[in-house]
Amino acid sequence: MSKEQLECSFCGRNKSDTNLLIAGLDAHICDRCIEQAHGIVLEDTTVEQPAVTNAELELRKPKAIKTFLDEYIIGQDFTKRVMSVAVYNHYKRLLQKDTDDDVEIQKSNIMMVGQTGTGKTLIAKTIARMLNVPLAIVDATVLTEAGYVGEDVESILTRLLQAADYDLEKAQTGIVFIDEVDKIARKSDNPSITRDVSGEGVQQGLLKLLEGTVVNVPPKGGRKHPDQKFIEVNTENILFIAGGAFDGIEKVIQKRMNMQAVGFSASMSNDGVVEKDNLLQYIIPKDIKDYGMIPEIIGRLPVLTYMDPLDAKTLRAILTEPKNAIIKQYKKLFEMDDIAFSITDEALTFIVERAIEYKLGARGLRSLCEAILTDAMFDMPGGDQKELEVSKDYAESKLNKNAIQKLKAVS
Repeated sequence: MSKEQLECSFCGRNKSDTNLLIAGLDAHICDRCIEQAHGIVLEDTTVEQPAVTNAELELRKPKAIKTFLDEYIIGQDFTKRVMSVAVYNHYKRLLQKDTDDDVEIQKSNIMMVGQTGTGKTLIAKTIARMLNVPLAIVDATVLTEAGYVGEDVESILTRLLQAADYDLEKAQTGIVFIDEVDKIARKSDNPSITRDVSGEGVQQGLLKLLEGTVVNVPPKGGRKHPDQKFIEVNTENILFIAGGAFDGIEKVIQKRMNMQAVGFSASMSNDGVVEKDNLLQYIIPKDIKDYGMIPEIIGRLPVLTYMDPLDAKTLRAILTEPKNAIIKQYKKLFEMDDIAFSITDEALTFIVERAIEYKLGARGLRSLCEAILTDAMFDMPGGDQKELEVSKDYAESKLNKNAIQKLKAVS
């Protein structure tokens, strides 16, 4: 066959009608047929591929997960152990290859209870970064029942899609952290003439999402309407972590423990002493129910854990020890301007004491450091001074100056 008579063996186009004609042993194929065949192969592999592949998901054993968390989070050993096991079991369930087994492993959604600034969000962020999966952090306070001002429950999944760059397969194996979940608790058992549209109704709306279902999600968020195109998202393999401060739940725990203390037998810890400074360690699902969460949602968040309150030793460690320690961050910021930054032990102790006084947890440390170092970060870049040592007197004077300026502004 001459060059002029060559044609594609698939579509019959002559060589002159194609951009490229590839020769085989007994046949030829043109560039258009190659593109079509490539599209068919992609479609088939997308359907047949499992939701998660080993290449996409960097799953480690529970001990390795905890070791990774230790690099970024100080203390909270109990919660780190619980989270490591729950996350490992969840993603191990997705990666299981043996489909002959009739045993169906259910999801290990997590409920975290802890005071503000104890690291609930940081744990979720760190785990998502380690596993290389998309993470959506959503605030439960903006959610309302369908038809009311606010966001629908499905908007949670819109955030996850955005975090996964609208890669549906990746989003369906991601992590959703629902913050301030305690704010959707029932306000009281007493009936009212006003409807609590951001309370129990939102909890009921979350039930199917947490358990696993196919949800029609508006790709750009907002309210649903009939003419809108939806993306179908399966939540069966999405790990939900709910976190909240549950302010006042200590009273619920105390009441339960006192009620159990009948006669000479009191409800105590293993060593016979109840730690009144950390009552959250005695939390059980019943306390969450008494606080105002409905039993159905508690059942769909089976892993319950707590965050220890931050004491002076832990706060001091948070300032200097983790990879993302606050002092290390400021040191790096000053280094970018060729300024040598250091801080004395007395200054660190002073910052910790003030943070405990303000009761803002780790966030309080950041606020105090900003107040102390703002003047230096404003004046020193581009100036002649290339060294800064923060002493206790320096820190105290800057904080007092800050407080006086705010008082003057108010008056």
